[in-house]
Amino acid sequence: MTKNQNFTVSVAPMMDWTDRHCRWFHRQLSAHTRLYTEMVVADAVIHGPRDRLLGFDAIEYPVALQIGGSDPDKLARATEIGASYGYDEVNLNVGCPSDRVQAGRFGACLMAEPDLVADCVTAMNGATEVEVTVKCRLGIDDQSVETTLPAFIETVAGAGCETFIIHARKAWLKGLSPKDNRTIPPINYDLVHAMKARFPELKIIINGQLTDVSHASEVMGDKLDGAMFGRAAYNTPWILTEVDGRWYGRDVFAPSRLEIAERLMGYAQRREDSDRSTKALIRHVMGLFAGQAGARVWRRTLSESLGRKDKPSEIIQAGVTAMLALQRAA
Repeated sequence: MTKNQNFTVSVAPMMDWTDRHCRWFHRQLSAHTRLYTEMVVADAVIHGPRDRLLGFDAIEYPVALQIGGSDPDKLARATEIGASYGYDEVNLNVGCPSDRVQAGRFGACLMAEPDLVADCVTAMNGATEVEVTVKCRLGIDDQSVETTLPAFIETVAGAGCETFIIHARKAWLKGLSPKDNRTIPPINYDLVHAMKARFPELKIIINGQLTDVSHASEVMGDKLDGAMFGRAAYNTPWILTEVDGRWYGRDVFAPSRLEIAERLMGYAQRREDSDRSTKALIRHVMGLFAGQAGARVWRRTLSESLGRKDKPSEIIQAGVTAMLALQRAA
């Protein structure tokens, strides 16, 4: 498939998952996939430890910041601060269904308040030259999404949002956990396509239950403007190695998984003595060898080492050693 000018393939922002260590790892697998931070609440951006929350390695480009909130003034300030760190995009979260997020009046519950979302987007756009985008669901609870989703998009687009990343399922704010909200509400890719047909001038990116590059290509067809991988990119990250060749006109990915493991060891060694959060890298790379001989011993070795005081580089080395020993014995 030939890449069009506005086409975007990305890895979804996921709380406790897509931190800077995860993003560094994913960048080793694809040069062009857009990476997102975890959602950062506007108040935390304004008042919290900014370098820890917003800092990233230049190798992560293209990279976007996702912000949560519903106060236009605070979102404007958070956007100004976040954009100053050099992000390629600032994204407003209108899709998270967790109770904690609802209590703060942001995330998916904002699907019921398109005028407020429009006010937020207007304020954010006024604070930066960087593109402001919205990630949303089809709708929430008992909404008739065939009616409410186009009304939501029309209102928010009128405030200057040109890109919508749509998780192709509803969010049930009462009665379902965030985990269940990722699987129980039925997927509806057709409605996302209908939104592109209705708003051809907008960039519409699809998200939700995309399993690999071939599946994403099938779901998108030739109309949508991109795809966002979620847990598939986290649990089976090697799928990202196919992105550049499929959509960005680059050669297929060259390094082997073992070479990537060696890069991870080097990355950990450079950071582990000064940044204790580097140990989070271990859980992010559990899926590196998914589907390969030795994958189970790789995961088990890494999991067992997490409870000890071993350095991240030592844990990765132990995983590689155990896996190679198993392969030699086979």
